Amino acid sequence: MGINFDELKNKAQDLVNQHGDKIEEGVEKAGEFAKQKFGHESQVDAVVDKIQGMIPDKPKQDNA
Repeated sequence: MGINFDELKNKAQDLVNQHGDKIEEGVEKAGEFAKQKFGHESQVDAVVDKIQGMIPDKPKQDNA
């Protein structure tokens, strides 16, 4: 019995699609914490922007 990575990937994609707005908020908060703790504002902002660019803009609702 092994791990079904395709199933895990699909579940992760569904969660991102459903809760992308919350994930974006969390990434923003983590970026603010990192800037306060370590500095490097421009690098942190670049990483936050890159991550947020990967998250869908609007949550999708499943009609199942």
